[in-house]
Amino acid sequence: MRPDIEDITTSNWMKEAQKGYIRVGILILLSKKQSHGYEIMKEIKDKTKGFWRPTAGGVYPVLRSLEKGGYIKGEWTTQNNRKIKTYRITEKGRIILKHAIIKQNEIANNINSLFEEFAKAVLNIEPKNFPIPVMPAPFSEFLEEETRESSEKLTRQKKHLINQIKMLQAELQLINKKIAAQRETNQA
Repeated sequence: MRPDIEDITTSNWMKEAQKGYIRVGILILLSKKQSHGYEIMKEIKDKTKGFWRPTAGGVYPVLRSLEKGGYIKGEWTTQNNRKIKTYRITEKGRIILKHAIIKQNEIANNINSLFEEFAKAVLNIEPKNFPIPVMPAPFSEFLEEETRESSEKLTRQKKHLINQIKMLQAELQLINKKIAAQRETNQA
């Protein structure tokens, strides 16, 4: 497969995944505060640091569907002499959101297990010697209560990264020794 086709295929897969996640993302945001469609789009873009940029054509049909299902309630208000529809989550929406997040955590755990299997089988890496980075849940940014990270959390992340760097350096030294040994064998 050519790299440009691979990029297009992966991009299409990511767009499909985002479409599936938009409902949950909207419910998470509305569980924190009432919002209108453009606020929701901006919040998703900001929380994902621009990685996910939902469009009006993607968000408004989902808002209508969620409202029709009784998961959110829309109300018309006037803001700056303009009529806008703001949405809030309903109790039914909170219940389904809770179940969706539980299910998403199960999916994330299963994907992490697949990554671990791949690392063992294909890359020949043992997680006990070289911990595989854990994929974060897709909604972790939406669920953060505070935007500023605590000093304690940053310190834990720093220690984790330092340990990973040490393990990578040890793995690199081992590979360099194997390469040197193969060169000596080939020259002999």
